[in-house]
Amino acid sequence: MQLRLDALDAHLAKSLAPLYVITSDEHLLALEAADKIRKAARAQGLSEREVLVVERSFKWGELLAANQSQSLFGDRKLIELRIPTGKPGKDGGQALQEYVANLNPDNVTLITLPKLDWATQKSAWVAALQQAGMYLDIPLVERAQLPGWIGNRLAAQRQSVDRQSIDFIADRVEGNLLAAHQEIQKLALLYPEGKLSFEQVQDAVLNVARYDVFKLNEAMLAGDVARLVRMIEGLKGEGEALPLVLWAMTEEIRTLLRLKAGVAQGKALGVLMKESRIWGPRERLMEPALRRLKQPALEAALQEAAQIDKMVKGLRAKAFAGDAWDALLQLGLKVAR
Repeated sequence: MQLRLDALDAHLAKSLAPLYVITSDEHLLALEAADKIRKAARAQGLSEREVLVVERSFKWGELLAANQSQSLFGDRKLIELRIPTGKPGKDGGQALQEYVANLNPDNVTLITLPKLDWATQKSAWVAALQQAGMYLDIPLVERAQLPGWIGNRLAAQRQSVDRQSIDFIADRVEGNLLAAHQEIQKLALLYPEGKLSFEQVQDAVLNVARYDVFKLNEAMLAGDVARLVRMIEGLKGEGEALPLVLWAMTEEIRTLLRLKAGVAQGKALGVLMKESRIWGPRERLMEPALRRLKQPALEAALQEAAQIDKMVKGLRAKAFAGDAWDALLQLGLKVAR
């Protein structure tokens, strides 16, 4: 059964299911959810905890044995199974199906996984987990959601800030939710409850953003010039591989051209995006970007990307001179504008 993260507290206050599954790449939220389940289990008398980690040498018989064995003191126990790769393999998939089909009512099992890809989500073992227990698929906190998340966390510690301060925090912790959590906790340690000034926030919050090369395209599609500049500078400062950044931007330009051509042929944009496996924030940004950008501009951008590729490889590029990162920034700005 699917369980939303915001409904977890209410669920645990009423009952404890025999199986919980957490799948997420948002490590802070996954850890917090798992901690809540552990706390509820202890409160229900599950005093022993057995942790199993699926590594190369892991034997799936260990999981089945843990389910059947008694606690050392005859108490109920919490069994934690961690699958860091999200890929249990054929034997593991079969073992998981067998396991959840024969859950020991005296125990509670907590299975943690990273975010599963589309194909894995359709597998039989995932379906078995969803049917047998409470399944929490925790999404990433996207950049657009980050100010609201920060505001809610501050409110929970009885503090508040103005919009300028929230945006300031969000810019500095983007892509690093654990750091955001730490910075918000720091504000509680430094200042009393109530409204904080922008100066207080500015003095306290460090620049701990981690920039994701694939989020760069969202800023480019949205026409968010300030974020685009900040992210390219951040990726350069973090030592990200320039060919990877150029490839990501070039692929986005090619995608825009492909969608433009398809729409011109009378195909529905929704169908085209599904064929191109575009979903989430990118899906919402594509239509406005296609309206803003004309085909000749996109074709020119693709030609510029080819020139920058020459620069990256140490060859002369007709259109550019100097630093390849600067050329990449200019390319991104042309698409964003």
